[in-house]
Amino acid sequence: MKRLTLFAAIANFVLHFAVDTAAKEMKLDGALSPYLEPAILEFAPLFETERFPNIVVSRKGTLIATFGSQAVRSKRSTDGGTTWSDEIIIAEPGFHGGGTTVDERSGDILAFVEDQHPPAPLTIYRSQDDGLTWQAERPELIADSRGNLPSMHMNEHGITLRRGAHKGRLIRPSRFYGKQNKREEWPTHYTSAIYSDDGGRRWTTSDPFPEQGTGEAAVAELTDGTLYYNSRVHWEKRPNNLRRRSALSSDGGQTWKQWQIVDILPDGPQDTNYGCMGGLTRLNILGRDILVYSNCDSPSGRHHGTIWASFDGGKTWPIKRLLFEGRFAYSSLASGRPGTVTEGSIYAHFEGGTTGASTLARFNLAWILEGAQTGDGTLPTFSTNK
Repeated sequence: MKRLTLFAAIANFVLHFAVDTAAKEMKLDGALSPYLEPAILEFAPLFETERFPNIVVSRKGTLIATFGSQAVRSKRSTDGGTTWSDEIIIAEPGFHGGGTTVDERSGDILAFVEDQHPPAPLTIYRSQDDGLTWQAERPELIADSRGNLPSMHMNEHGITLRRGAHKGRLIRPSRFYGKQNKREEWPTHYTSAIYSDDGGRRWTTSDPFPEQGTGEAAVAELTDGTLYYNSRVHWEKRPNNLRRRSALSSDGGQTWKQWQIVDILPDGPQDTNYGCMGGLTRLNILGRDILVYSNCDSPSGRHHGTIWASFDGGKTWPIKRLLFEGRFAYSSLASGRPGTVTEGSIYAHFEGGTTGASTLARFNLAWILEGAQTGDGTLPTFSTNK
């Protein structure tokens, strides 16, 4: 028995050593200059029916777009978004929970699928071959400090923490729906996150976000290891509920502090308190906390999809640019990876476009910098010297 235990311990050490070595070999952050190449903006239609987009970039630089409300499907691009594979069925039937997450240690990709509109049972689908095939597994999910189990739908993609004591942790936004998604239940709703330190088998739920009535969120890790969290809000009795909420975590996503209303960022059309899922990503640039946010920027109706940029980790958002004037609803953002064909590009997968149900937009920071200043903060010097 002791020999078997010793063998298991050695095998576990070798596995973790190999995984950590592979992670170190992958360049996580790169130079600013690839993002400042001549401005680009390109569109490609993706899915023809249904709803709910996510977009991630695998360790190899493969774009993986996920979508679906009846069957959860994906498409892959290995050339930076120029061409796309046929649809790959992840789960049928299935309801997309958002939060698609790349494990930057193992290279695994996790897709979160609920049986129906939540609250509903959760299945995680894992790909260990860069998004080609997917295998179902039932995760262990630990309730939050209020004793509530979270739901997954419909949140921005998750991330792997890269810094500090919780390096290697997987984390993605989640939410508590109360009994169901009805107006009378909105005061009981709140947003949160789930995190895993074992590669996605066992998940702990964070403490609730400090503001009630919230849900559908995004998270990014800053260069000092602080987590920036940005959320939609439903509850109409909250102050200034047409704008986004944010908070910070200094303990790897267990607690959320310093919550505030982000007055500059709209939470969807401004004629309804219902809000709209927005995209968020930190650009993979060494030593910089450049965040990009997407949502519709319209007085009424889900259209005029717009991109905002922050150069100080979400404190201010000094510039924005119209991405797509027509139909634009839920959106998800991803930053290209250094050393791959995606480096220097930013990707938006959004509901809308000129054809079908969803569209993929590829652009760069240089394109954003040709937008309009918002008056919220100042632009960095490199933006005028590029």
